Amino acid sequence: MFHVEHGAGPMAINGNEQFEVIVVGGGHAGCEAALASARMGCATLLVTQNPDHIAQMSCNPAIGGLAKGHMVREIDALGGEMARAIDDTGIQFRMLNTRKGPAVQAPRAQADKKKYRERMRSALEMQANLAIHQGDVKRLLIENHEVAGVETLAGSLYLSGAVILTTGTFLKGLIHVGMTSFPGGRAGEPPAVELADDLLSLGFEIRRLKTGTPPRLHAETIDFDTLVPLEGDPVPPPFSFSTRAITRPQVPCYITYTNEKTHEIIRKGLDRSPLYSGKIKGIGPRYCPSIEDKVVRFPGKGRHQIFLEPEGLDTMEIYANGISTSLPLDVQTGFVRTISGLENALIMKPGYAVEYDFVLPTQLLPTLETKKIRGLFHAGQINGTSGYEEAAAQGLLAGINAVQHLRGKEPVVLKRSEAYIGVLIDDLVTRGTEEPYRMFTSRAEHRLLLRHDNADLRLCEKGYGLGLVSTDEHERFLMKKDLIHKEMARMQKKTIVPSPDVNEVLGRLGSAPIQGRTSIFQLAKRPELNYENLSVLDTGRGPLPKEVCSICETEAKYEGFIQREKDQVMRYDEMEGIRIPEEIEYGQIQSLSREVQEKLNRVRPLSIGQAARISGITPAAISILLIYLKNKRCRIG
Repeated sequence: MFHVEHGAGPMAINGNEQFEVIVVGGGHAGCEAALASARMGCATLLVTQNPDHIAQMSCNPAIGGLAKGHMVREIDALGGEMARAIDDTGIQFRMLNTRKGPAVQAPRAQADKKKYRERMRSALEMQANLAIHQGDVKRLLIENHEVAGVETLAGSLYLSGAVILTTGTFLKGLIHVGMTSFPGGRAGEPPAVELADDLLSLGFEIRRLKTGTPPRLHAETIDFDTLVPLEGDPVPPPFSFSTRAITRPQVPCYITYTNEKTHEIIRKGLDRSPLYSGKIKGIGPRYCPSIEDKVVRFPGKGRHQIFLEPEGLDTMEIYANGISTSLPLDVQTGFVRTISGLENALIMKPGYAVEYDFVLPTQLLPTLETKKIRGLFHAGQINGTSGYEEAAAQGLLAGINAVQHLRGKEPVVLKRSEAYIGVLIDDLVTRGTEEPYRMFTSRAEHRLLLRHDNADLRLCEKGYGLGLVSTDEHERFLMKKDLIHKEMARMQKKTIVPSPDVNEVLGRLGSAPIQGRTSIFQLAKRPELNYENLSVLDTGRGPLPKEVCSICETEAKYEGFIQREKDQVMRYDEMEGIRIPEEIEYGQIQSLSREVQEKLNRVRPLSIGQAARISGITPAAISILLIYLKNKRCRIG
């Protein structure tokens, strides 16, 4: 027998379906969580409202971008599915920031929205140990502060020792178009009201967020001849380390801009905007504001850029990236038709805003398990994040740690110096968020160590050890790693002796002459030289994969900076190694202010390093905590 801990009576469990892991929600977090759990050998159930909407791209039809592309490659290195899915269904691939340093370069791809959804659903359906059931979960089954399963609106009971909630924007979702509001997790789909109430009754602290989408336009009503095309890279860069080449047809996006006439129509419609009338209470994304927000907050800006992105090869829908809005449809139509190229544009789907509940992520352990209920994990927008990539990364780690929890094994917690995924999860559980959290390269202290090109070098061994990376993929990785090691050694050993011919070549390359014997590795440090043009001097060099050459060049060119970051990591690791006892009573440390005591009690950091990252915890407070821990150990000793 078990019972719902917050008051309902007991229920019999005989005859109900039993699984090891249950994943609630079929979005990007749910897909990765379910696949990871099943691939690690656990009997897994994915419960979703509508299997046809698995991996739905509710917002822009794209994967990757700055920092987000890094996380997709990390997901791939750990054995996740997102990178392979976008490689199979992408219709435009670009490497961003190629004129900047390697730390901030990242891949991005437009997706064929329908094909991506079908591709991910197929991966789920073909996966052993994984079942998909259609249903709406209304409550969790709890026994002695541990999760025991879920109950659906239809009354079905599914039992398990671990549950992962990946509810997206569905918890009490409310959609706004102008002054009209209606319940919905996204357009055309009902919200999860009962589950939201259940979480509240279990004592979770819940807040409200808001996000939105732009209108979708009919391609045949757009004058593309007047717009600036944005082509993908001639050789599309894959996301997955296992993808040899992208062979699908590629298409351009197009660029246009709003103007003063556009802004005037928007300003006149603000009295009917739910955002500015006070109807929307949730906090929206600061880094991806609606067009209303842009016009109001930046009154001196004469235009705002818009990317017109195709949603697929077999659809006329165009995603108008840059004009997210919740204004009434007539206002949307009015301002859209003031934009160059869109004078006759037909809106196929209006833009809208959606408000939804999220659970404050400081109530989670670094494993994404909740502190209140053992075996319950949260991943994705339920934790206050925005973006498919952030959701997928959390889903993957939640799936891994749900299995580790069931097996009594050490959890997988990625350090901030190991992965952007580690930065993401640490930020959430340590600092929390008051607005939709979005990953940026600036959030990572060790960007040169966390490049997109070395994600496999950082994480593939972990994925293989967990059973998520196949033997074949692991062997390919080991071959690549060996090639890099040997080529780095060769570059350091191979030296060039100064001579008139050598210095004449260097002069042609725009580089200063050498005065003494110099290694290829040292020459590669020069900004005007690179691995490719050094081949003139580096005779006898054998052919190598492009990715190997690129990593060797980066490691040479940024050697000093990379070593500096590694030294910083060693110092940070010392702080992480000082563990804080779970039973510590911060209220007993009288030297700490009440505010600091409250913050430490709320987060319950596991180490001094984590405590130091809590917003508002000063170095002085850390010193007091260190002294207290030292004295306590001395007393115990």
